[in-house]
Amino acid sequence: MAGGIGSRFWPMSRTAHPKQFMDILGTGETLLQQTYNRFLRLCPKENIFIVTNDSYVTLVQEQINDIDVSNILSEPARKNTAPCVAYACYKIAQLNPDAITVIAPSDHLITKEDTFVKAINSCFKKAASEDCLVTLGIHPSRPDTGYGYIQFVESNEKDNRIKKVKTFTEKPDLEMAKFFLQSGDFLWNSGIFIWSVKSVIKAFEKHSPDLAAVFQDGNGVYNSSEESDFIAKAYTNCKNISIDYAILEKADNVYVRSSIIGWSDLGTWGSLYSHIKKDNNQNAVVGKNVMMYDSKNCIVNVPKDKLVVLQGLENYIVVESNGILLICKKEDEQHIRTFVNDVKVVKGEKFV
Repeated sequence: MAGGIGSRFWPMSRTAHPKQFMDILGTGETLLQQTYNRFLRLCPKENIFIVTNDSYVTLVQEQINDIDVSNILSEPARKNTAPCVAYACYKIAQLNPDAITVIAPSDHLITKEDTFVKAINSCFKKAASEDCLVTLGIHPSRPDTGYGYIQFVESNEKDNRIKKVKTFTEKPDLEMAKFFLQSGDFLWNSGIFIWSVKSVIKAFEKHSPDLAAVFQDGNGVYNSSEESDFIAKAYTNCKNISIDYAILEKADNVYVRSSIIGWSDLGTWGSLYSHIKKDNNQNAVVGKNVMMYDSKNCIVNVPKDKLVVLQGLENYIVVESNGILLICKKEDEQHIRTFVNDVKVVKGEKFV
């Protein structure tokens, strides 16, 4: 899935060029390229499909230059993850009704790739052997209020890391997140899902029949010259809803595999902080001409040609990109989405 805007990484991530198309970690590869190369370890390139917004198709082709254009699924509108998943799975089912699929965001960091491959292969076996929906869960390291949480119960599985899902909770408050951490039976929801196309289509039909009806109408049209015209009409009839709300929170055949894969959703500047080398004062600095005085625990990201001098800051985010400067307390970074909305209203879309 490569169609998001990444507004919490503003002003670096902008509508015209969001974070999945950027090398925000300085590795020499964009997040999309890292994700694509990671999945080449699990399946051939012919089996990798990238779902993105119409406006990003050219960016995808530039960054993944060996992918066939038929493997790029172009969405005419942003309708959250459920229509995205439905489109891909109904299309794949027409190619191979027995396909087992993994759905993954294109902008996450996974540092333990060998462990990740092992985890996905285990989930493939589970999804191939029974009618179920599987997600990867991450052991929480802190009471983070920006993640969804999955409560699990023990179940008898060949892979003892796989548990039956009891409940989903989306972005709890701090006290609840602390309780989840202490209880020991909650995992972060990674947003990475594994299932057969048969199982997920069955789940759409049962729990989200309106979406199922929209994409069922494309059977016989997918993978043909008529597909794009059909999708353009289909998306006008889709509600904006996540796959979690549309299916996973309603289904009773959901499992989670706990995984230690060096995962981060890189959803915020704060989540990026832990993955950047720090100076002696715990400042994470990206930029060759940054001078820090009496400052600590800051995140600074500026172009290499900009000279920036900072004094007396503690626990701040300082980001400059394309003529836009953001200075924000780290503890208040959840407000960045509000800032972006306000900028859009007051100053115009060219700044977002």
